[in-house]
Amino acid sequence: MKIHREGYPTILITFIILFVVNLLFIYLLNFGLIINIFFSTIALAFWFFFIMFFRYPDRTAKVVGNQIVSPADGEVVVIEKTIEEEYFKDERIQVSIFMSPLNVHVNWYPVSGIVKLFKYHPGKFLVAWHPKSSKLNERTTVVLKMDNGTEILVRQIAGAMARRIVTYSKENDKAEIGKEFGFIKFGSRLDVFLPIGTDIKVNLKQLVKGAETVIAEL
Repeated sequence: MKIHREGYPTILITFIILFVVNLLFIYLLNFGLIINIFFSTIALAFWFFFIMFFRYPDRTAKVVGNQIVSPADGEVVVIEKTIEEEYFKDERIQVSIFMSPLNVHVNWYPVSGIVKLFKYHPGKFLVAWHPKSSKLNERTTVVLKMDNGTEILVRQIAGAMARRIVTYSKENDKAEIGKEFGFIKFGSRLDVFLPIGTDIKVNLKQLVKGAETVIAEL
């Protein structure tokens, strides 16, 4: 299992803290062998959770024609027509994917093309499924222009637990479908804004896999 590079500092710091706390618990409090083993097991399970959170699966997008893949693992929580107010300023189809702390938190390009826009927005940390989180939370906007001229907007949104959004995209970068473009630590959400008339291939509450599940087709 590969570990994402964003996880190395967190995993190391968490291990040191748990190791020190465990030693203090055993040698200063010392409630007995069974309690010490129980506490050590809990600490080890907690550390393993952090390792699993930063797992980085090796995936390859397999698409046909103008299919669009999911940019993240998680659950589809929104499929609706809405006015995208930041960039397009017109009606688009919004597909939103919520990532729980148990999901892989790598973000992948949903289409190939050129990064036309990247913008970071500081903000609040409302729960990721809050209706206003896409406007008020810390977030990034990435606009991808495909070879056929179609533009897709992908928005990374921080959640109540997420305190750091990482985006590797820069304007004029070449985007390749299924390749990593970012990472969000802990619970969070991704919004994808598609042209009206796009054929949506997923349903509400459906679980999707980043870089693999086809969510729409132009």
